[in-house]
Amino acid sequence: MTSQATSLFRLQAIETGHSLLQVWRLPAFSVPTLLFPLMFYALFGLLLPSKTGNAAPAHYLLATYGAFAVIGPALFGFGVGLALDEEMGWLRLKRVSPMPMAVHFIARVLTSMVFALAVVLALSALAAFAGGVRLEAGRWLLLWATLTLGALPFCAMGLLIGSLVPARGAVGVVNLVYLPMSVLSGLWFPITMFPEVMQRFALVLPAFHLGDLALTIVGLRQANVPLALAVLLGSGVLFLVLALAVQRRRAR
Repeated sequence: MTSQATSLFRLQAIETGHSLLQVWRLPAFSVPTLLFPLMFYALFGLLLPSKTGNAAPAHYLLATYGAFAVIGPALFGFGVGLALDEEMGWLRLKRVSPMPMAVHFIARVLTSMVFALAVVLALSALAAFAGGVRLEAGRWLLLWATLTLGALPFCAMGLLIGSLVPARGAVGVVNLVYLPMSVLSGLWFPITMFPEVMQRFALVLPAFHLGDLALTIVGLRQANVPLALAVLLGSGVLFLVLALAVQRRRAR
């Protein structure tokens, strides 16, 4: 490894560490990100089903709430965090500094993925010990990897939101995207409960396909894997291209 590559790697590690520390020191972000999915899962996946004797929700909601849980850090970390940094002038300072802006954005991506993996592992532990969910070791690893990497398209979506929306409106806009998208994608309720036109609309939403892949891994659905991967990758690339175009315009 050349000295330039070593310096860049060290710079990336420092920036990522600062990003993680910054987010961790914001309990308004870190606490809901880690605890809300666990609370929802405990209520709807464990407590309510136990009254009816139906254990299926513990498995189903592990997959769908897992997808819901990893989308949150991606959208809020970029959509709100980036907008706040822009308003406070931090991004303008970073643009004129010697550090490549790509380092900053990659640090945010890695931070979102760390939080995504943390909440997925916590959900899995709750599902295994309290919900009786049993999967082979390979399926557990595949589920964790799929959900963690599945946060990437939503990092790009958050980057686009944070690039377009001012800080004062960022939380509202992210919630306006995050919550309806999660419901319409079947992450809270199966889309079979919706009218047919809404079921067809779900097929264009990347969140639906992430949940579909997770449900396939836990053995409750058979996803069209090439289609799911194409929608996730295509939407991520589209959001990223649009966001970078906005960022380049702001850097002028």
